[in-house]
Amino acid sequence: MVDLSTRRRLGGSDVEVAPLGFGGNVLGNLYAEVPEEEALDTVVAAYETGIRFFDTAPLYGHGLSEHRMGHVLRRYPRDSYVLSTKVGRLLKPHGKVPPPRLPASQGGIFTGELPFQPVFDFTYDAIIRSVEDSLQRLGTNRLDVVLIHDADEWTHGAGIGERLEEVRTGALPALNRLRDEGVIRAFGAGVNQAEACECLLDIGPFDCFLLAGRYTLLEQGALDGLLPRCEREQVSIILGAPFNSGILATGAVPDARYNYQPAPEEVKDHVRRIEEICLAHKVSLPAAALQFPLGHPAVATVIPGAKSRAEAESNARLMTAAIPPAFWRDLKTGGLSREDAPTPE
Repeated sequence: MVDLSTRRRLGGSDVEVAPLGFGGNVLGNLYAEVPEEEALDTVVAAYETGIRFFDTAPLYGHGLSEHRMGHVLRRYPRDSYVLSTKVGRLLKPHGKVPPPRLPASQGGIFTGELPFQPVFDFTYDAIIRSVEDSLQRLGTNRLDVVLIHDADEWTHGAGIGERLEEVRTGALPALNRLRDEGVIRAFGAGVNQAEACECLLDIGPFDCFLLAGRYTLLEQGALDGLLPRCEREQVSIILGAPFNSGILATGAVPDARYNYQPAPEEVKDHVRRIEEICLAHKVSLPAAALQFPLGHPAVATVIPGAKSRAEAESNARLMTAAIPPAFWRDLKTGGLSREDAPTPE
């Protein structure tokens, strides 16, 4: 069981977050369209359950998630919640119907998005403009956390070296300036690879990383390098995609998703074995998936998405569900979790 009233600081900043946050990718119509009123009510429900950390990005629905989240959050006192968004893609109007489709690694996983094309740009001027644009879409005068989005090899392939140089010479100076001016309070990066976080740490200091899906009930490779380094250097992890983009919420169903794609059979087999232990201990698979990352001291918060009031309320219940210590032990003895993975108390 996780105490949702506790707070953990993001790196060396003064930003504090609760163990459970809200990931706004679904508000951008991830995989399928979410009706407007339902999307707005989802954010309301999240706030009503006590969630006070909200993350979004220009990419999500090509501005749609920011619009929806800002529309709701403006009704609440600004100091009552922590707001995070991302930089690295500028939204350019494309004027095409239907809009051009992007590969999954570049964000082509949204439907019914706004008529803008995301264009990668990590240069100084682009970062300043991106923050200004996000402030307008969100309807606020400051951001608590800003994350450099997808500066990783998974997205850019052989071009990652050039992108990292843009981050070093452009994004980092811009974000430091914005923090000095009080426009933002903390900054980091949002990526899909643990190795990418270490590459970024090699070129400059960060408060935090939003790591999507790389430290979960299903995979713990981040224990080899990133998480110990984060502890040493006082860098916090915001754990995104705790369900590995679907399969740890749905179980190994025929159409389960993993890493934003149909789940491979070997992944489904691994999850089936976890489900057997869940059944033996009467533990919900998604509850275990939400709580597991918080066992590591470098993980400050976990931010699942939600597309309805019911899902937002369910996430809060799952995070506070009781899980016996024997469940975590059986995962390890069964070879389904690493022996060196710290588990929630």
